[in-house]
Amino acid sequence: MLFKDIMISPIRYIKESQVELKKVTWPSRQKSLQYTGIVVAISVASMIVLGGLDISFNYILQQFIL
Repeated sequence: MLFKDIMISPIRYIKESQVELKKVTWPSRQKSLQYTGIVVAISVASMIVLGGLDISFNYILQQFIL
């Protein structure tokens, strides 16, 4: 649907949006919590790896270059 169609008939747009939302398969609460846990775990792991690299490169710069 184009922007001009939305401006012509906002009521039609809202009705079509509701129809499309009824087609969506929403995850259960348990799945949502599992996915959230996975995202948090990956974020923490990335933080640890990047922090370790930062500390390592900082050490190398301090010892050998500066």
